[in-house]
Amino acid sequence: MAPKLLPPKQLQNLRFFFTRSLRTSSSSSISTSAAVSPLNLAERPEPAIQKPLTAIQDHAKPSSILDIHDHQKLFSNVPTSKLLHASSNLYLASISPMVDFGMWVMNSRLMETDNILRAAMMKTVRHTFFEHFCAGEDVVEAGRCIKKVNESGLRGMLVFAVEYTGDNDACDQNLKGFLDTVQSAMSLPPSSVSSVVVKITAICPLSLLERVSDLLRWQQRHPSFNLPWKQNSFPLFSDSSPLYHTIEKPEPLTPQEEHDLQLGQERLWKLSEKSVQANIPLTVDAENTAIQPAIDYLTYSAAIKYNKDDNPIVYGTIQAYLKDAKERLLLATKAADKMRVPMGFKVVRGAYMSRESKLASALGYDSPIHNSIQETHACYNDCASFMLEKITNRSDAVILATHNVESGRLAAKKALDLGIGRGNPKLEFAQLYGMSDSLSFGLSNAGFLVSKYMPYGPVDKVIPYLLRRAEENRGLLSTSSIDKELMRKELKRRLKAAIFRSES
Repeated sequence: MAPKLLPPKQLQNLRFFFTRSLRTSSSSSISTSAAVSPLNLAERPEPAIQKPLTAIQDHAKPSSILDIHDHQKLFSNVPTSKLLHASSNLYLASISPMVDFGMWVMNSRLMETDNILRAAMMKTVRHTFFEHFCAGEDVVEAGRCIKKVNESGLRGMLVFAVEYTGDNDACDQNLKGFLDTVQSAMSLPPSSVSSVVVKITAICPLSLLERVSDLLRWQQRHPSFNLPWKQNSFPLFSDSSPLYHTIEKPEPLTPQEEHDLQLGQERLWKLSEKSVQANIPLTVDAENTAIQPAIDYLTYSAAIKYNKDDNPIVYGTIQAYLKDAKERLLLATKAADKMRVPMGFKVVRGAYMSRESKLASALGYDSPIHNSIQETHACYNDCASFMLEKITNRSDAVILATHNVESGRLAAKKALDLGIGRGNPKLEFAQLYGMSDSLSFGLSNAGFLVSKYMPYGPVDKVIPYLLRRAEENRGLLSTSSIDKELMRKELKRRLKAAIFRSES
């Protein structure tokens, strides 16, 4: 695609940015196995996947399946102004001291007492990282952003970025926001929204989820322990699942707590019903292990109720960095098969590493997270392989959310080997909005459905959400060398072409 002639001012900015980037960045070549660390659907900075190979790696990896080297083709639909803006933000995000300082300021009391500082910080964040990593401040802006993403050949996972509520009034208000999200998705171009994402902590009080999780863990230890409120679900634990969060026998739920639990469940049901009407999947995000049993319980109960006719609407999430992830996935899908419930899962690596390790250590237990990144890679690839095989046999579905190029390549090869055609709606790849664009476009160019995880909401609500992800995963705002290198190469190519055209 021939580049358009750039205005002199933009040409000068491009020349300045490119030369500065070269002086301040590594000149090392692109590594196809480099990875990125995401927000909540993401993973840590990841080195190359090492041998021995896992199940999904039994297949050779021909370079023709996933090409992320052709920067001209990858960014052919990205305007130069957008590419320059993205490169600038990713460069800033890779400067650790700057990120550390920003986190300190945003978390300090100065943000509560100094209105001038708060306004300045919010304006700065709004026009840099927020615009790059978020879809907008409201559902209208998010809709416009979805359309732009869709024009480039990608889809969107629409995320109303609220979480951690403490009372029913806040939960009801958040539910309205999620219902508005589904309604907005219905008005957008068909298939431009691959799913709507919800956090259970936004529609059910956090303290109640902790209580319910304690009771579910105690019942796992003592099967005769009666939970009168418990409804039909899939298995929530495996033999290796961590139970150390619950040391003593918990008190039964009070009548008020049972009522609040019912309200939380009904909120999820209302959202599920709306998703069924829109025929748009509802993906429930995973959170930390202290409350994950309650989240899985509510998710699976909703899936049993609403996943019908070979059409999974309610998706759960499996975090592959947990040692028990693969076993729980096997148990849940086996139970779903037995009940003839079509089930969808989003497979991620995980984003609560620091919190999980600190809690386990404080209680005198081993971390529930794999001991090495290679074990996490192996678990992720095995879970992906398993779900791809499930797609070929019945009506299950999977979202493979990864920023690891090698995992993307292996899954794409496995899918084709299994006869899962390009564009099959039961298989979706996903990356965070503003991250791993080279992998997203590479998978899309290979013919697969690819989505960007797109959080939206008022800056003062979304920024704390992003900061918590940053605190839980120090690699959150760092970008892969792949994207930075490819963007620099494409900017250099366009700069040369613009100079040539201006001189001719």
